Amino acid sequence: MGLSSLFDRTVRRSLGSIWLCVYMLVILQSNRRVLSESKYLIGLGSHDITGPAADVNMMGYANTEQIASGVHFRLRARAFIVAEPQGKQVVFVNLDACMASQIVTIKVLERLKARYGDLYTEENVAISGIHTHAGPGGYLQYVVYIVTSLGFVRQSFDVLVDGIEKSIIQAHENLLPGSILVNKGELIDASVNRSPSAYLNNPASERDRYKYDVDKEMTLLKFVDDQWGPVGSFNWFATHGTSMSRTNSLISGDNKGAAARFMEDWFVQKGIRTLQTGKSEADSIPRRVSNIIPEAYKDEQELLERAAAFQSRPGRPATRILSVSRRVRNALRQADRPQFVSAFCQSNCGDVSPNTLGAFCIDTGLPCDFNHSTCGGKNELCYGRGPGYPDEFESTRIIGERQFRKAVDLFSKASEQLKGTVDYRHSYVDFSQLEVSVTKPGGATAVVKTCPAAMGFAFAAGTTDGPGAFDFKQGDDKGNAFWKLVRNLLKTPGSEQIACQSPKPILLDTGEMKIPYDWAPSILPIQILRIGQLVILGVPGEFTTMAGRRLRDAVKTVLTTGAKREFNGNVHVVIAGLTNTYSQYVTTFEEYEMQRYEGASTLYGPHTLDAYIQEFKKLAQSLIDGRPVEPGPQPPDLLAKQISLLTPVVMDATPFGVSFGDVKSDVPLNSTFKRGDLVTVTFWSGCPRNDLMTEGTFALVEILQKKDTWVPSYDDDDFCLRFKWWRPSRLSPQSLATIEWRIPQTAVSGVYRIRHFGAAKNLLRSIRHFTGSSSAFVVA
Repeated sequence: MGLSSLFDRTVRRSLGSIWLCVYMLVILQSNRRVLSESKYLIGLGSHDITGPAADVNMMGYANTEQIASGVHFRLRARAFIVAEPQGKQVVFVNLDACMASQIVTIKVLERLKARYGDLYTEENVAISGIHTHAGPGGYLQYVVYIVTSLGFVRQSFDVLVDGIEKSIIQAHENLLPGSILVNKGELIDASVNRSPSAYLNNPASERDRYKYDVDKEMTLLKFVDDQWGPVGSFNWFATHGTSMSRTNSLISGDNKGAAARFMEDWFVQKGIRTLQTGKSEADSIPRRVSNIIPEAYKDEQELLERAAAFQSRPGRPATRILSVSRRVRNALRQADRPQFVSAFCQSNCGDVSPNTLGAFCIDTGLPCDFNHSTCGGKNELCYGRGPGYPDEFESTRIIGERQFRKAVDLFSKASEQLKGTVDYRHSYVDFSQLEVSVTKPGGATAVVKTCPAAMGFAFAAGTTDGPGAFDFKQGDDKGNAFWKLVRNLLKTPGSEQIACQSPKPILLDTGEMKIPYDWAPSILPIQILRIGQLVILGVPGEFTTMAGRRLRDAVKTVLTTGAKREFNGNVHVVIAGLTNTYSQYVTTFEEYEMQRYEGASTLYGPHTLDAYIQEFKKLAQSLIDGRPVEPGPQPPDLLAKQISLLTPVVMDATPFGVSFGDVKSDVPLNSTFKRGDLVTVTFWSGCPRNDLMTEGTFALVEILQKKDTWVPSYDDDDFCLRFKWWRPSRLSPQSLATIEWRIPQTAVSGVYRIRHFGAAKNLLRSIRHFTGSSSAFVVA
C-alpha cells in the first residue's frame, strides 16, 4: 500500500470516529431542552435486498427443485441505530433473508469501516435474518449451505451487502433525538411446536414452569422521534418462516415479511386517514393506495367507454429509473420526514412452526406418527398445515396478519421507556473444541468438550414444514448401512468424533471436510447489545424453545444478581436468532438425545447449548463489570475461494416480429372485474437476472385519473400482485412474464391497466430496459 493510500485510509478512519461526537455536540447545542428528556439519538433505515428472481435455488428447504421464478413481494433490509450522546452506539439490521452470512457480515463491516472508521464494527453491529425459506440462496461462504444453489451466487451476495450498507447509511443520516418504548404481550395463534416429542424429553419440572411448549411472547420496541413522533418499530417473536412451502418459487418474505409490509402500510395509511378524517383506524389490513381519491362516474358504461380508448401498448424501450419512479411506495414516502420502518425479527424459532393446524399425512389425511413424523414409515408424506390450508399464500397472510395485529396493539399501548446505558459485547468462539463446565445430576461438575461440526441422519429427513426424501426419518439414532457407505465416500468420521457426537449417527462430518474449502463453520460470533433495560442476545443459529429459555434465564441471572445490581430486576432479554452468521440448530441436551431434525442439526455435539450459555455468561458479566472481552479467533474470509456453477444469462430473444414488453395474453376487450377477481396478463420478457430492479418493480397496476393520467396503484411489493417468470422450454432464450392481480376488496372503482418492466440481454452482452402495458379494464 502506498503512503498516500495509507494516509487517506487513516484520515477517513479518524474522521469517521469523531463524526458522531461532533454531531452530538451540534445536537446538544441546538436541542438542549429536548435532550434533557431524550437520552438517545435514534435513526432508522430500509433498503431493497430482493435478489435474482430467476434460475437461483432458494435458501432454506435445500430442495434442488425450488428455483426462483418470480416475486410474491419484495425483500428488505431494515436497520436501527441507537446512540447515547457522548457515549456508545449500536446497530441492528433485520433482513428479509433466510439467515445472516459470515461473508456478508465481513464485507458489510469492511464498507462501514471505510466510510465511518471505527464507529461501526463487528462489536456493535448485529445483522439478523427472519428465516424466510423463499429467498434466493448462494450468499453463504461454507460449502454445505451452497450445494443446492450450485455454489456461490454473486448477485445474491452483492444485493445483500449493498442493501445492508445502504439501510445503515440511511439510519445513520436519520439520527435525531428521540425515545424508545418497550412493550410485551402474548400472541397465541401464530406458532406450534413441530417436535413435541423432543420437547417432552426435557425435565418435567422445567416444563411445568411454562404454560406453552413454544414461546408466545412478542417483545416490541417503539421508536419515537422528538420532532416527528413515531418513526418505526422492531419486534422479536419466534415462528419459522415456512408458511410458504418447499415447492413455492416466488421470492417472498413469508409471514414476517408480510407482517412488516402490513405494519408499514398501516402507519402510512393511518397518517393519511388522520389527515383526511381526523380519525385513526387500526382494525383493517392496509392497502397500498388509499391516498387515491376515487373519481365520480355516472355508471359502469362510462368506465367501459373510457377503458376502450386504451388498448395494449407494444413493448418499447425504457430507462431503469422509470421502474423506480413508478413504484407505489415512492409516491407514498414523504420526503420531508423520516420513513416509517417496521421489522418483525426472528427469535428462538428452532422447533417452532407457523403451520398451526398440525402435521398430517397427505395420503390418508390422518395425523403423522408422533415420534418420527412419518406416514407408513415415509417422512416425505408428512406435511404441516397452515391456517389457510391448502393455500400457502393465505397461510402466509394469516400468520403475518396475526403478528401485525399484535404488534399494532403493543405499539399503541407501549408506555415503558428505555433508560440507561448503550453498550455491547462481542466475541468469536471456536465451537469445534471448546471446553465446557457442566453440572451433572447430583450437583457434581465436569469438564466436557464440544465437537467439530457434524450433521446426523435425521437432518436429511427434514421437518414437517419441509420433509426430506429417501428413507430418512426423524428420531434416527442408529443410521443406515447404505448411507454410511455413501457418507464414507466424502469423509469417514473418526472414532473420537463419533463418540463426541453420540448419540447422533453422523451422516456428514462437515466440520472435518475441507475440500475445496470449509464445509461448515467452526468459529462463531456471539454478541450482546444493550439499550437501557433491553438486552439483545445475537445468536448465530436456531435455538429451540427450551434452549432459548435456558440461555435467556442464564444471562438474566448474571445481569440481575451479584454485587452490581444495575438492572434492579427490570431487564428485558430477547434472543435475535440467525445473527451475523449461520450454524444451524441448538437444542437442549435432552432434546439432542431424541435426534429429531433439530438435534441432528445441532452441529457441535450434545453440549452445544452449555457452551453457548457458558460464553454468553462471560459476555454478560463483562458488560456489568465494564470490562472488555477478548475478541477471539477471527473467522475465515473465503470469498476468494468461492466456486459458482450457475450458468450466466447468455442472451434473451423474442419470436420474429415481437418486441420485448409486447403483450402475449391480454385481458378480454371491454372487460369488467369485481373485487376478489383475478386479472392475468402475460408479456414477452427478458430474464430478471439482467436487472434486479432494486428499489423498482417488475410489475405495476395503474389507475386512470382524469383524461389520460395513469397513477401507480399496486406494484410487486404488494401482497395482492404476483410476478411470475417462465421460459417456454428449459434452454430457450425466450421468456415470458405473467402478472396476476387479485383485486383487493379495498380497490376503488375505476379504469385500470397492468404494466411490466424488464431488461433484456443481446448477443453483445449489452442490457436494454423495456416496458409494456395491457389493455385497460374496469373494476366496478
